[in-house]
Amino acid sequence: MMKRCLLEPETLKTFAVSRQNITKLFSSNKMSIATYEEVLDLPNHPEKVLIDVRGADELAATGQIPTSINIPLPTLEQALNLPADEFKAKFGHAKPTPDQEVIFHCKLGGRAQKATDLATSLGYTNARNYKGSWTEWAAKQGL
Repeated sequence: MMKRCLLEPETLKTFAVSRQNITKLFSSNKMSIATYEEVLDLPNHPEKVLIDVRGADELAATGQIPTSINIPLPTLEQALNLPADEFKAKFGHAKPTPDQEVIFHCKLGGRAQKATDLATSLGYTNARNYKGSWTEWAAKQGL
Protein backbone atom coordinates (compact mmCIF):
# COMPACT_ATOMS: atom_id res chain seq x y z
CA MET A 1 0.00 0.00 0.00
CA MET A 2 1.37 3.44 -0.97
CA LYS A 3 1.42 6.16 1.65
CA ARG A 4 0.93 9.78 0.79
CA CYS A 5 3.14 12.46 2.21
CA LEU A 6 1.46 15.82 2.45
CA LEU A 7 3.67 18.84 2.78
CA GLU A 8 2.59 22.11 4.25
CA PRO A 9 2.79 25.00 1.75
CA GLU A 10 5.67 26.62 3.68
CA THR A 11 7.69 23.38 3.62
CA LEU A 12 7.06 23.00 -0.09
CA LYS A 13 8.09 26.61 -0.72
CA THR A 14 11.33 26.11 1.22
CA PHE A 15 12.09 22.96 -0.76
CA ALA A 16 11.45 24.73 -4.07
CA VAL A 17 13.72 27.63 -3.16
CA SER A 18 16.47 25.27 -2.02
CA ARG A 19 16.23 23.21 -5.18
CA GLN A 20 16.20 26.37 -7.30
CA ASN A 21 19.30 27.67 -5.54
CA ILE A 22 21.12 24.39 -6.02
CA THR A 23 20.24 24.31 -9.71
CA LYS A 24 21.35 27.93 -10.09
CA LEU A 25 24.62 27.21 -8.31
CA PHE A 26 25.52 24.36 -10.63
CA SER A 27 24.30 25.96 -13.84
CA SER A 28 26.02 29.30 -13.19
CA ASN A 29 29.32 27.79 -12.14
CA LYS A 30 31.76 28.89 -14.85
CA MET A 31 34.52 26.69 -13.52
CA SER A 32 35.96 24.78 -16.40
CA ILE A 33 38.97 22.86 -17.49
CA ALA A 34 41.56 24.57 -19.67
CA THR A 35 43.12 22.42 -22.37
CA TYR A 36 46.72 22.04 -23.49
CA GLU A 37 45.85 23.83 -26.74
CA GLU A 38 44.45 26.82 -24.83
CA VAL A 39 47.53 27.04 -22.63
CA LEU A 40 49.79 26.69 -25.68
CA ASP A 41 48.00 29.68 -27.24
CA LEU A 42 48.29 31.92 -24.15
CA PRO A 43 51.16 34.02 -25.59
CA ASN A 44 48.56 35.27 -28.09
CA HIS A 45 46.16 36.19 -25.28
CA PRO A 46 47.81 38.63 -22.86
CA GLU A 47 44.38 39.31 -21.35
CA LYS A 48 44.49 35.83 -19.78
CA VAL A 49 46.65 34.99 -16.78
CA LEU A 50 48.37 31.66 -16.12
CA ILE A 51 49.34 31.03 -12.49
CA ASP A 52 51.62 28.16 -11.49
CA VAL A 53 50.80 27.19 -7.89
CA ARG A 54 53.74 24.81 -7.43
CA GLY A 55 56.48 25.54 -4.93
CA ALA A 56 59.64 27.32 -6.00
CA ASP A 57 61.67 24.11 -5.57
CA GLU A 58 59.42 22.26 -8.03
CA LEU A 59 59.67 25.11 -10.49
CA ALA A 60 63.47 25.15 -10.24
CA ALA A 61 63.60 21.40 -10.88
CA THR A 62 61.32 21.35 -13.93
CA GLY A 63 61.03 24.79 -15.47
CA GLN A 64 57.82 26.64 -16.17
CA ILE A 65 55.16 27.07 -18.80
CA PRO A 66 55.75 30.27 -20.82
CA THR A 67 53.74 33.28 -19.61
CA SER A 68 53.05 31.70 -16.19
CA ILE A 69 53.65 33.51 -12.94
CA ASN A 70 54.53 31.54 -9.85
CA ILE A 71 52.34 31.96 -6.77
CA PRO A 72 52.63 28.87 -4.56
CA LEU A 73 49.27 27.59 -3.34
CA PRO A 74 49.93 28.32 0.37
CA THR A 75 50.38 32.02 -0.47
CA LEU A 76 47.69 32.35 -3.15
CA GLU A 77 44.90 33.77 -0.99
CA GLN A 78 47.17 36.45 0.42
CA ALA A 79 48.45 37.28 -3.08
CA LEU A 80 44.97 37.61 -4.58
CA ASN A 81 44.01 39.95 -1.74
CA LEU A 82 46.96 42.29 -2.30
CA PRO A 83 46.32 45.76 -3.67
CA ALA A 84 47.04 45.91 -7.41
CA ASP A 85 50.26 47.92 -7.06
CA GLU A 86 51.70 45.52 -4.45
CA PHE A 87 50.76 42.50 -6.57
CA LYS A 88 52.54 43.96 -9.60
CA ALA A 89 55.63 44.84 -7.54
CA LYS A 90 55.80 41.35 -6.03
CA PHE A 91 54.99 39.23 -9.11
CA GLY A 92 55.99 41.46 -12.03
CA HIS A 93 52.53 41.13 -13.56
CA ALA A 94 49.32 43.12 -13.26
CA LYS A 95 46.91 41.69 -10.72
CA PRO A 96 44.07 39.86 -12.45
CA THR A 97 40.66 41.46 -12.14
CA PRO A 98 37.77 39.41 -10.76
CA ASP A 99 36.24 38.98 -14.25
CA GLN A 100 39.52 38.23 -16.05
CA GLU A 101 40.25 34.68 -17.16
CA VAL A 102 42.77 33.11 -14.77
CA ILE A 103 44.10 29.61 -15.41
CA PHE A 104 45.82 27.70 -12.62
CA HIS A 105 48.23 24.81 -12.99
CA CYS A 106 50.50 22.70 -10.81
CA LYS A 107 52.15 19.31 -11.43
CA LEU A 108 49.12 17.04 -11.84
CA GLY A 109 46.06 19.29 -11.49
CA GLY A 110 45.04 18.71 -7.85
CA ARG A 111 46.50 21.88 -6.38
CA ALA A 112 45.35 23.77 -9.46
CA GLN A 113 41.78 22.72 -8.66
CA LYS A 114 42.19 23.93 -5.07
CA ALA A 115 43.51 27.23 -6.44
CA THR A 116 40.57 27.48 -8.85
CA ASP A 117 38.13 26.86 -6.00
CA LEU A 118 39.89 29.43 -3.81
CA ALA A 119 39.90 32.09 -6.53
CA THR A 120 36.21 31.43 -7.21
CA SER A 121 35.44 31.86 -3.50
CA LEU A 122 37.26 35.22 -3.64
CA GLY A 123 35.03 36.42 -6.48
CA TYR A 124 37.07 35.45 -9.55
CA THR A 125 34.31 34.45 -11.94
CA ASN A 126 36.51 33.05 -14.73
CA ALA A 127 38.95 30.90 -12.76
CA ARG A 128 39.92 27.72 -14.60
CA ASN A 129 42.02 24.64 -13.97
CA TYR A 130 44.58 23.36 -16.47
CA LYS A 131 43.95 19.83 -15.30
CA GLY A 132 46.78 18.32 -17.33
CA SER A 133 49.11 20.81 -15.69
CA TRP A 134 52.91 20.50 -15.90
CA THR A 135 52.81 16.74 -16.48
CA GLU A 136 50.78 17.05 -19.68
CA TRP A 137 52.66 20.17 -20.79
CA ALA A 138 56.07 18.52 -20.38
CA ALA A 139 54.97 15.34 -22.17
CA LYS A 140 53.51 17.20 -25.14
CA GLN A 141 56.50 19.55 -25.32
CA GLY A 142 58.96 16.65 -25.15
CA LEU A 143 60.61 17.94 -21.98
